[in-house]
Amino acid sequence: MASSEISRRALLGGLGALGAGIALGGAGEALLQGSGADVGGAGAEALVPFHGEHQAGIATPAQDRLAFGALDVVEGASRTDLRDLLRIWTQAAERMTRGELVGASEIPSAPPLDTGEAVGSPVGSLTITLGYGPSLFDEGRFGLASRRPRALTQLPPLPNEALEADHCGGDICLQACSDDPLVAFHAVRNLARLGMGVVEHRWMELGFGRTSTTSTSQATPRNLLGFKDGTRNIRAEQRELMDRYVWVGGETDQDWMRGGSYLVARRIRIFVENWDRDYLEDQEHVIGRFKTSGAPLAGGDGEFAVPDFRAAGQDGPVIPADAHIRLASHERNDGLRILRRGYSYTDGIDPVRGTLLGGLFFIAFMQNPSQFVALQRKLGAHDALNEYIQHTGSALFACPRGLEQGEHWGERLLS
Repeated sequence: MASSEISRRALLGGLGALGAGIALGGAGEALLQGSGADVGGAGAEALVPFHGEHQAGIATPAQDRLAFGALDVVEGASRTDLRDLLRIWTQAAERMTRGELVGASEIPSAPPLDTGEAVGSPVGSLTITLGYGPSLFDEGRFGLASRRPRALTQLPPLPNEALEADHCGGDICLQACSDDPLVAFHAVRNLARLGMGVVEHRWMELGFGRTSTTSTSQATPRNLLGFKDGTRNIRAEQRELMDRYVWVGGETDQDWMRGGSYLVARRIRIFVENWDRDYLEDQEHVIGRFKTSGAPLAGGDGEFAVPDFRAAGQDGPVIPADAHIRLASHERNDGLRILRRGYSYTDGIDPVRGTLLGGLFFIAFMQNPSQFVALQRKLGAHDALNEYIQHTGSALFACPRGLEQGEHWGERLLS
């Protein structure tokens, strides 16, 4: 039996299809036959539209919770299998963002199409964002080498990183964000389950608190360092900045990426015990802001005051030369910006040291990955914060533009 036939049957098994001879199109129809039950009884709750010019979950006001999954396409899966899976994923994702079950099977001897753990939970503005990793375009896999954007290459080695293979890379990413943690997890779990036989988990991260503000409607959150984070982040309402630094435009060599964005994910461990023992004044000098108010050390009293990087004191610059906000500022990087959308995470306790395994799961969207590389080279080499952090995971994905009604993920890429 051909490998494509084997993987196709495996996919059908993952979908809970009723019989070995059923066509994949029939499985897609079964997927859409919901029972009418809502995941969270959406009612009057505000839902984020699934279709649009751009994928939701990028410029969308950042939700409180994250489930991020990186998956690999299994050996032996064909381009047809991948295309069919992306079509089914699109149908399932659209249903979940509307607060509906993935599907329902009334056959007791077959697995249900929806795992059911999110029934009764609020949708929480669920968004599901999909991206493609560089490895998906490798020569000889799916015939996509000529469709790989020039900008989509593996990130180069960067300062202050000790990357763990278990938290790097991936053929495909699924970013699910919601104000309810169970709903976000449910989304990634169910899509991975529907893809059994075609994709498999590579790594996963759960975020329990957003660390950035992506809309003027949101207050600035705090990270595990206790400081306000994302004060000077791009806001979705700043359309000129979004077009210049976030959305891919006519500069791309691949039409399917226009209107999309590149996603950089970095798992950054924070050595919180070391940080917690540091003096308050030292902490503020490392960041360049006052901890309680969030105001810059020089430039004004409010959080949103423009930092004065020229202000000098008796011992040198009021905002130190190696302060995080100075090195990350667009004023000190030829105007360069990225859209940050990160989350705090924890993975338990280090079994050797007995210290907390946690930190920042950094996510950022940008027009070109070179934006992140330029910033991280400077930060990784000079940032005073490096004493307390280390990059342990890394991945890059190309997130295509949004879908019109009737389109599915992969349609433009795989047509």
